[in-house]
Amino acid sequence: MSSKRRLKHKKPPEGWELIEEVVEDFEAQMKEAVNEEHEGRRKNELTWKIHRIHWEKNRFIYDLMYVRKVMSRELYDYLVREKIADGALIAKWRKPGYEILCSMLAIQKGNHNFGTTSHCRVPMAKRAAQQRITADVSTGCISCASGDGRFGGPIWWNTPMGDDEGADAEGHTAAWAQEGAEPAPEPRKRPAPPPDAEDEMDDDVQQRLKTLRGEA
Repeated sequence: MSSKRRLKHKKPPEGWELIEEVVEDFEAQMKEAVNEEHEGRRKNELTWKIHRIHWEKNRFIYDLMYVRKVMSRELYDYLVREKIADGALIAKWRKPGYEILCSMLAIQKGNHNFGTTSHCRVPMAKRAAQQRITADVSTGCISCASGDGRFGGPIWWNTPMGDDEGADAEGHTAAWAQEGAEPAPEPRKRPAPPPDAEDEMDDDVQQRLKTLRGEA
């Protein structure tokens, strides 16, 4: 269900109108992923794109709330309450060692052999050779152990990687490229860039951030 339908009879807190378009874009991507053709794909791959979109949408909210600190607590709590934001995942990101966790599924021990967590939680340098670059069967994440990637996000099944297993993986917010296919264009909306890149933003984006801060 889209955020527009969920919020139809409820008045959101101030600031929602500044992020509504981005949230709606992520949810449109999610709907497209759910409705994709499944022919020729393994069953456990069908949800991989959904997990990645979910991570990126919540990272966008997390960055506004805890990195840039431009989102009000009232708006954040509202997003969690309306299930637009994943409060459990975002709370986990604030704990040492879980800063870029791909999904709560990765740490649910009942989902994995021997009551452990997913192998994507183990730094690639410490893995057995046969698991070095393999995706988690549930989420499609190769590694969400802090330090494996240079650009601050998990290394997904479709993240371009260099010879050093991810140090040059600039595609943490890349489009959904299937193996052997030409890369697709980047998504229309991406999570907020790091604070030191704010000067390079479009004027419209800078104005939205100023409004969230109360500077406009």
